[in-house]
Order: sequence, then C-alpha cells, then structure tokens
Amino acid sequence: METNLDFVDKPIIPTVLVVDDTPDNLSLMSSLLRDIYRVKIANNGEKALRIAQSDSPPDLILLDIMMPGMDGYEVCQRLKQDGATREIPVIFLTAKAEVEDEKKGLELGAVDYITKPISPPIVLARVKNHLALKASADFLRDKAEYLEGEVASRTREVRAIQDVTILAMASLAETRDSDTGNHIRRTQFYVKALAEKLKKNPKYSSVLNDYYIAMLFKSAPLHDIGKVGIPDRILLKPAKLDAAEYEIMKTHTTLGRDAIQAAENQLGMKVEFLNLAKEIAYGHHEKWDGTGYPCGLAGEAIPISARLMALADVYDALISRRIYKRPIPHDDAVKMICSGKEAHFDPDVVDAFLELCEEFQTIARRFGDTDADMAEKRRQFEIFSGLGAEANQKDA
Repeated sequence: METNLDFVDKPIIPTVLVVDDTPDNLSLMSSLLRDIYRVKIANNGEKALRIAQSDSPPDLILLDIMMPGMDGYEVCQRLKQDGATREIPVIFLTAKAEVEDEKKGLELGAVDYITKPISPPIVLARVKNHLALKASADFLRDKAEYLEGEVASRTREVRAIQDVTILAMASLAETRDSDTGNHIRRTQFYVKALAEKLKKNPKYSSVLNDYYIAMLFKSAPLHDIGKVGIPDRILLKPAKLDAAEYEIMKTHTTLGRDAIQAAENQLGMKVEFLNLAKEIAYGHHEKWDGTGYPCGLAGEAIPISARLMALADVYDALISRRIYKRPIPHDDAVKMICSGKEAHFDPDVVDAFLELCEEFQTIARRFGDTDADMAEKRRQFEIFSGLGAEANQKDA
C-alpha cells in the first residue's frame, strides 16, 4: 500500500525527446537513454514540435538535422521563436560534420552539437550536463519570477497605503470646509484630464509624461490640506471675510506646503509625489497675471502642477453645490473660466479645458454630490460652526 511517505523526496526523472527520421537511430538512442531518463521519440519535425508544445514538454531535445520535409534547423528555429519552448535545450545529433554546419546550428540556439557516429559516454555526459544547466536555469527563473511577484505585491501594498493616507488626510481637511469629499475626486480627474491633453503639446511633452501625470493624480487631493490650520471662526464664517480674516485664510497655502515638508523631513528622504503636493498646495491660488497668493508669481514661474489645479479647483467651486450657494450652470462656468484666460489662468490650460468640456461634465456627474452628501456636510458644518462659536465666546 502506498502512503504519503512514498511521495517524499522522489526524484523527478527528466524527459528527453529524440528526433530522427531513421528507425535504427531512434532505437539506438532510446536504448542508450531509457535506463536513466524518460524517452519520447519523433520521426519528423512536425511531430517533434507537437510534443514540445504539449502539456508535457521534454526537458531536452536530441535533434537530427537531415530529415525530409522540415529539417532540424527549421525545427530548432521554430522552437526558439515560441515562448513556450524557447527554454528547452536542443542538442543537434547529426552526420553533418562541417564547421559551417555546427556554426549554423549553434547560431540558431542549440546548446551543443554532436556528430555521428556517436560515442555513448560522450552523449550521456553532455545530456547530463545540459539537463543540470537547465535545472539550474529553471530554478533561478522561478526564483526571479517569485521575487518579482513579491516585489509587485509589496509595491501595490505601499501604493495602497500611500493612497489611503492621502485621501484620509484630504478628507479630514474637508470635514472642516464647505466642500464634500467628492471635490477631491473631481479635481483629481480634472487635473489628470488637463495634463493628458497638454502632454500632446510639444511645449509640455517633456514634463507631462505618464509617470509625472500619475504622481500628479496621486498628490492632487492634498491641495487644501492647509485648511486644517485655519481657525473655525474664519473657515466656517457664513459671511464675507474681512481683510484681516482673508489674510489668515490665505495662509492655508503656506500651512499646507509646510505640513507636507515636515512630513517629508520626518521621513528623511525625497518623495516625488510629495514635491508635487507641495507645489499644488502652495501655488494653486497663484494667478497667471501675478495677482494671486502667497508669492504673487506670474506666468510660467508658477509650477505647471499648480496652474492645472488652479483651473480645476475654480471650475469645481463654480459648478458644485455648497451649503451656502447654488451651483452655477456648466456653460456659465465655462464663460467665467474663459474670462480669466491670461489673467487668472494659464492660456494653454484654458485652451485644453475648452477641448475637454464634455469630459469635465462627465467627471462632475460621475462624482456628483448627492442629497445625502450635502446633508452630511451640513451636519458637519453645524457641528464645527457650533464649536467655533463656543471657542469665540470663551475667547471673549
């Protein structure tokens, strides 16, 4: 009776495929190999390829060259062109003894070349050596694939942790603001759409590559993270801010940049998407004509990441419901964006926006604020407004 122990440490016996159109040669090689290996035979090239491409391919092929129909050279060439069979070592076993014949065989991908009449000990030694080499190569290849899979898995985990952390931080900031969490998603996709459109412009193609756009998309939710540091009495004020309050509100750009910088310093290394996050947080209220804040930068002195977010943020503010205002129709928002061309916004970014109007509407609908979203935002607003009022009374 067999037990589970019968399967422990049983050696795997390699399979050798012998390909030759001469029955005596097939018989000779089978007799030589069958006490050590599993042996399969094929008397023509087509049959050899079928066996090699089957679910149980051989570990090594001994291949004659001179065969009717498809010769050994063509068989070898086809094996090496097929991803499923290219790693099977091929040894030519042939009466063609010219140097040019051997050179051609090796150039086609054969690992060895043995001329007939054969020396049995030499054939057995070479078969053994090449099977050992294949086993080592298979092991290394499997190990490499395993490690690649592990690295890919860990990379996905790290990226997921990054994404969750970013969205959690951004959502935390927006619980204190009049925006809903959907604002994060909409502006992310607006910015990505604008960047994808602008990368077709030779002026931006060297900067707006696929990797940059991916990092831009990842960092965009942090554009208003600095609002966490703005007092409730200002952030939640239902009326227009006075001049002093507005100056405090403007500091959310610096607060955001500094918070991200502090996190990067704590990490002890440069992270590309955090650099973009700093650019966006600090610069998305700069204006093309230099009248924005916090630095009054103008034109291309404003990072392209911030220029893209500037338009995305304003458009979304215009077309979105807030607890204190109704949304502006899309067409009116487009007109207002156009009126800000070369003043508030980079003219190239506006031109890209005008080509993407339908896509912007699709994004807005996809991540639109529901009645439940607005009810939750109103609840949060009332909670924080109440806390702010209490704090103001205590301060008084």
